Amino acid sequence: MVDSSNCDVGPGLAAENPVPTGGATLSATATNFELLVSSVRDYAIFLLDLDGRVASWNAGAERSKGYRALEIIGQHFSCFYSSGDVEAGLPDHELRLATRNGCYEDEGWRFRKDGSRFWARVSISALRDVTGKLVGFGKVTRDLTTSVLPNEQFRLAIEATPTGMMMVNQAGAIVLVNAQLERLFGYSRQELIGKPAVTLVPELPRTYLDEPRAIILGAGLDLHGLRKDETEVPVEVGLNPLHTSEGDFLLSSVVDITERKRAEREREALLGQLKGLNTELERRVQTRTADLSSALQEREVLLQEVHHRVKNNLHVIASLMEMQARLLPPGDGHHALRECQGRVHAIALIHEKLYQSKNYADVPFSDYIRGLASEIFLAAGVSPDAVSLILAVGDLTIAVDKAIPCGLILNELITNALKHAFPAGRRGTIRVHLERLDSGRLRLSVADDGVGLPEGFNMLGQKSLGLRLIGTLAKQLDAKLTCSGSAGASFELTFPVEA
Repeated sequence: MVDSSNCDVGPGLAAENPVPTGGATLSATATNFELLVSSVRDYAIFLLDLDGRVASWNAGAERSKGYRALEIIGQHFSCFYSSGDVEAGLPDHELRLATRNGCYEDEGWRFRKDGSRFWARVSISALRDVTGKLVGFGKVTRDLTTSVLPNEQFRLAIEATPTGMMMVNQAGAIVLVNAQLERLFGYSRQELIGKPAVTLVPELPRTYLDEPRAIILGAGLDLHGLRKDETEVPVEVGLNPLHTSEGDFLLSSVVDITERKRAEREREALLGQLKGLNTELERRVQTRTADLSSALQEREVLLQEVHHRVKNNLHVIASLMEMQARLLPPGDGHHALRECQGRVHAIALIHEKLYQSKNYADVPFSDYIRGLASEIFLAAGVSPDAVSLILAVGDLTIAVDKAIPCGLILNELITNALKHAFPAGRRGTIRVHLERLDSGRLRLSVADDGVGLPEGFNMLGQKSLGLRLIGTLAKQLDAKLTCSGSAGASFELTFPVEA
């Protein structure tokens, strides 16, 4: 009997096709063997002689490998292997293992007559006669390609996908591709089936092929593909594991991302340009800011010097008036010169406050009022013990164009109060009040508790230069001016200022 050594050599082979005893040869029983297995179409079943040459051929072998019996009988079975496997001595190695162990089993790629590959499960059994003498080999090859490939609906869906698709088995070999993948890489599908997936995507990590269960569903990898003409193409590979009864596979989508990479490069280049422009702009802004700061500092120094010089010049004028007043006898001329001197001092004091504060747009008016009142009291020779001054002024600043006319008005009103409100050494109080109203206007009032205003007093009808000056300056401020004199004299102005 034949020693099949636990190897499945095909349906009924060991039981119904024993090798004859005695000196019978394999060729003498070939006809009976072919009749026995000719109906088996899913298995390629054939015999090999001791040298590995094909001695018989069934219909399943013809269907799966593409050779007719007359073409293949007598040929060495290494013709089913790749040139690399033949050079490595794999066919002879398999026969040696079968001889030593009784059988040899494996899965791998095999070649058809037309050169195409198919994934096969191979079983080679050593055949011995009753004396134990090796008389040949029985080989069974099953084409597993159709058993692991998806059904027709799945194939149609893959074929219609607008991206490249391929399915890879656990050995890392391609078992299915679509037309889009052919166009992307320049191979025909006959050339791709059986090739390692790394032929198309050399950077594809082996881990994804060995451990498909560890793959994140749909994971995308930006890699480089290699076309048939050896040019590179950037691709995004999506990996999806498939678990079947025949084993684990990877269904991979392969998308040409050349345009996306080009857009990314253009974006990076544009961002680089924008960064360069931004850096240059920042440099220019810093340079310009430094120039403006330097110019502003120079302007501030200049304005400070201007206010200082104007103040000094006004003090010189006031001193000249003082000298001239001393030369005049008491009378109207002397009195008028003194009044002009007070007005010059009022203006000079504004420039002094601007010079001291170094804010050349706004005058700290509360400080200004105190300084102005002190100078007026000193010039009038009135003791604060006789006439007291009460200031109700918030911490306000007034623009210089408002401060000068407002200061002159204060000078006139306080001077007039000291001159007319307290005759014959009468004691009293002068109150100055300045506040900001909700309407955005300022209210300035000067009131005294002196003898009051004459009956029928009218600002517009007065010939006094000081009162006429107050009316003119009020118009300059766009102020509303009111006065009353029932219980002392009271003057009030409201005028607009910037918030």
